[in-house]
Amino acid sequence: MLSGEPWYRLTEYFRTGGPVMMPLLLVSLLMWLLIVERAISLRRLSRAAMTGPQAWKHIRDNRVPKPGQGGVVGLLVARFLDRKSGNHVLDRCILDELVFSLNRSLHRSLPLIGVLAAVAPLLGLLGTVTGMMGTFEVMAQFGTGNAKGMAGGISEALITTETGLIIAIPGLYMKNFLDRRAQGLSRQLIACGYYLRRHF
Repeated sequence: MLSGEPWYRLTEYFRTGGPVMMPLLLVSLLMWLLIVERAISLRRLSRAAMTGPQAWKHIRDNRVPKPGQGGVVGLLVARFLDRKSGNHVLDRCILDELVFSLNRSLHRSLPLIGVLAAVAPLLGLLGTVTGMMGTFEVMAQFGTGNAKGMAGGISEALITTETGLIIAIPGLYMKNFLDRRAQGLSRQLIACGYYLRRHF
């Protein structure tokens, strides 16, 4: 927990940034919660990936992989064995539906992360506008003689812009990183789905 001077500087930073700082903080917290959840989930699904022949052997032997075994393909095999009917035509449909649903789950929350990362600099821009409006109000009332009042509005404008960019840049980087990882798992899942489909 922060105490003393660092805590004072942080609270002063937020106070100087004005009312837009609270939405920026909420956007940042939500975005990073989603990023951490997706990173952990995709890392778990990419660990010790099962090959197509290994997956078919599990299905043929009716052997359910242990939880976490085989990555995303192991999850596909486990769910398929839980739902298979024994009818080849119906099993192909079940396999296709599972590949589709797992593929969608790989990309879950990624569009929202992108939206939050894009919203942050726009909120920063809103803070810039409100800060400059405050500066112009001071100038309209007191002219250029009230330097302290003008500095408050300019500080608000600069701090919110800076904070929006600080949130957006790593957020967009992480979104692209997670997108690439999800696409790699998606290709692996689809390739295994085609392989298994040929054996029914």
